[in-house]
Amino acid sequence: MTAIADLLAPREAGAVCAVASHVQRDLIACAGAYPELFPAKPFDGPFFSTIALANTFCAPWLDAGQLRPANRITMWIFAVDRLMDLLATSRAEIDEIVARCLAVVDGGPAPAGDELAGLLADIRAELATSPAFPGLAEIWQDDVRRMLESMTRDWQWKADPAAALPTLDEYLAGAEFGYSLVFLSHWIATTDTPVTDTGALVSAGRLVQQIIRILNDYGTYQRDVTWGDVNALLLGVDREVVDARLAALIEEAGERLAPLMETDRPLAVFLARHITFNQGFYGLADYWGSR
Repeated sequence: MTAIADLLAPREAGAVCAVASHVQRDLIACAGAYPELFPAKPFDGPFFSTIALANTFCAPWLDAGQLRPANRITMWIFAVDRLMDLLATSRAEIDEIVARCLAVVDGGPAPAGDELAGLLADIRAELATSPAFPGLAEIWQDDVRRMLESMTRDWQWKADPAAALPTLDEYLAGAEFGYSLVFLSHWIATTDTPVTDTGALVSAGRLVQQIIRILNDYGTYQRDVTWGDVNALLLGVDREVVDARLAALIEEAGERLAPLMETDRPLAVFLARHITFNQGFYGLADYWGSR
């Protein structure tokens, strides 16, 4: 447990929670505008509060409006995951979902009545108003594609139990579950001037994504066993091996983030805080509500 001396001061905690309450109300309103994407199960009240708290505590110096794109893309990623992981029954359905998303990722309009593409188009349109968007648009678009490709691979592994599972290296290399996309959306929405080293920040975001993937797998192991999902602890390697890889990734992240703390501190702090937030979160709770 956290030492009493290290606890967040009540005044600071209260301010962060106040911002998170505004964030949560915005997420609930957004879900209400896209009811087919966000049914009450599994998208219950705690689901929205958890997203709100995660991104607010990881950037406590920002207001709800500044956090909105990162929060909304987070909930959109969960909506895609639900459609692909829980509802799709064939590769044709998976390909159709991917096509609907890619149809708007470059700025095209969403078809009437398509809530999945519509929400992504709305998020992209808001991001496009940021001064940072022109320089990061291609990277953002590529991250959407990478995430969808990763989710497709996960579906294939789950759909064919006889297929060979990936190695831990292969699994982590392709673990594009959406965190990097959240980070890029946050970056675009909150940065008015060019960063010092775009490549270093993109690389750091993808490294943190691997760390969170393992932390998520620790916290959702029992659920993944029940649902038949791929998990780092189900790839035929000992827990000690995964623990060692996680420790090495966290050490590497610290080394990569150290110079970025001097040049692009708000973004580097956002990444660092997500590592420690998820270390505290997983194992005690999960984002998903009851199915």
